[in-house]
Amino acid sequence: MTPQPTLTFACGRTDRTEALFDGSIAVEGARLAMLALPPSEIFPRALNRAEFDICELSASSYLVQVSRGTCAYVALPVFLSRSFRLDAVYVRADRGIEAPADLAGRTVGTPEFQMTAGLWVRGMLQDGFGLDPESVSYVTGGLNQPGRKERIRIEPAPGYRIAPIPEDRTLDAMLASGEIDAVIAPEPPACFRNGSAPVKRLFADPRAAEQAYFSKTGIFPIMHLVAVRREVLERHPGLAARLYAALVQSRDAGYRRLEQMAAAPSLPVMLPFLAAELAATRAALGADFWPYGYAANAGTLQALCRYSFRQGLSARQVDPRDLFVPELIAA
Repeated sequence: MTPQPTLTFACGRTDRTEALFDGSIAVEGARLAMLALPPSEIFPRALNRAEFDICELSASSYLVQVSRGTCAYVALPVFLSRSFRLDAVYVRADRGIEAPADLAGRTVGTPEFQMTAGLWVRGMLQDGFGLDPESVSYVTGGLNQPGRKERIRIEPAPGYRIAPIPEDRTLDAMLASGEIDAVIAPEPPACFRNGSAPVKRLFADPRAAEQAYFSKTGIFPIMHLVAVRREVLERHPGLAARLYAALVQSRDAGYRRLEQMAAAPSLPVMLPFLAAELAATRAALGADFWPYGYAANAGTLQALCRYSFRQGLSARQVDPRDLFVPELIAA
């Protein structure tokens, strides 16, 4: 009898993956060595050195590498991180920036130009609010800690102005001092959190803006997907389908835990409106509000590929079907 292979799987430990970490769901014919790591560690190790058999991966970085023909991984239509990110735009409150169009001609900081959060925000602000991303000057670097660089090489397209900040500076300090006008980042700059500078969110009610965007487009932006090293898939025929099935089961177990928490007579977490929040999310996004599979996400994936090429990140216009294991396109 052929022994089961042990495969490393680096990802965040979330309600979507908990059943794989605790062993209640397994992959037929394989053992998973689960590694709970943050994206900041997983992505450079995977994209530059292909260190993991399976991993959570930045959708934008993966797409760029696919467009160049340089990616050691191939993705499954499983999306471990999603976020609308209109809450990720922070602006100086003393610069007359009240609407997205007011960012034209301004200098905006972002940790990495190719990061998925920035890709989606720029695309959403262009399509939904008429802000030409080429009308903005971008600076990149560490948000609250200095020294961050692009995790993969990028070649800015003509018309885009992108420059790194000094390695000993932070975007937070530059926003606080007024050297830049705004920041796009998935976590808040420190000066916003502690109130030490006149900084506010561009959207005063980001949830309302995000729900309106979804109602209009049907898009719930994808941030991270799951990818497997190509040589692992070649060595283990049928693994992709079995792994996909286990990931769907793990996501479904997360749905059930949410339902159980919402219905519990004593709240298991300190969120007093948990049941109402779950009901509101389903009313706004649908019963399966975190869908896996290509067909259910085709529109979102088409927008991702369109934005990447339009912003000069992808080397070519990628067909979203080219991102995934062919046998799972029908999923």
